[in-house]
Amino acid sequence: MEIDLQSTFSWKIENFSERKFPITSTAFSSGGCEWYVLIHPKGDGFDDYLSLYLCVANPKSLQPGWKRRASLNFIILNQSGKEVHRTSERYGLFGAEIPGWGFRTALPLTKLQDKELLENNTLIIEVYIKVTEVVHEGDETRKDMLDFRGFNVLSSQITSVSHIFAKYPNFAADIKPKSKAVKTAYLKILLGLIKTANKPPESFSETELIKAYSSLIDLMEVGFKLDWLKSKLDEVSLERKIKVDADAARVQELEEKVKNLELMLSNLKVELDKEKARSHIEPKMFSLKDYASLSTPMSPWTRRRKSD
Repeated sequence: MEIDLQSTFSWKIENFSERKFPITSTAFSSGGCEWYVLIHPKGDGFDDYLSLYLCVANPKSLQPGWKRRASLNFIILNQSGKEVHRTSERYGLFGAEIPGWGFRTALPLTKLQDKELLENNTLIIEVYIKVTEVVHEGDETRKDMLDFRGFNVLSSQITSVSHIFAKYPNFAADIKPKSKAVKTAYLKILLGLIKTANKPPESFSETELIKAYSSLIDLMEVGFKLDWLKSKLDEVSLERKIKVDADAARVQELEEKVKNLELMLSNLKVELDKEKARSHIEPKMFSLKDYASLSTPMSPWTRRRKSD
């Protein structure tokens, strides 16, 4: 089925010249599944080239026999946003057997040795992906699928989906994709997002929250009415911020206490050093003769002998 789902993802990589091993980006959504960029900074079998790949992030969670036909290209920019290199556009098929592909010789590494191009040792990788076909061929999975309001829904998810429709009857009335497979893929993302939004706020990492908002934006852009879910995420975000701020305030309070204790300890050490210095001043020692001379008055005869 021919569809038009185009996404752009940008990834900033700092300290690029120090990267020796393959690194991956955070995940982003397009065409009913999640993707990530894989980069080999020192080449993938070709040591003289930068290697760039686009991969499906969650292949095992997709239906058996899944496929995504897509076109993609990468743009490499420096920190100022100046284009360093643009790959050609390639068309290909992603599937369970080949969940990722791209450009093994995307850019000669010698080009990145120019400090003017590799500004502040930072690169920005942009990937443009256009999913043109979504295929599901899992016969076994189909047996567990039910048609519900124009969506293919797993029998185990019917209760959850019917609850959403009962509470928000028009949330999917204006979605742009007409293909049942594409609509189903987006519904799967929505169910995952709802599950995520119901987690305790303190369990969210900042990356997870950003990812949740990104998925929400993708869903709303294709026509889902999800103001209610946005409100829930906003609430989670606010509660998380309050807790993070409270934790930060507590950390600051403890740091102040530590500083005060360190100052007190420093003052006590100064006092201790002074006491040690005083204890090292030894009193003058007197001999018995000196003591006798101080204690017994000298007779006149003795004084005369001394004077003689």
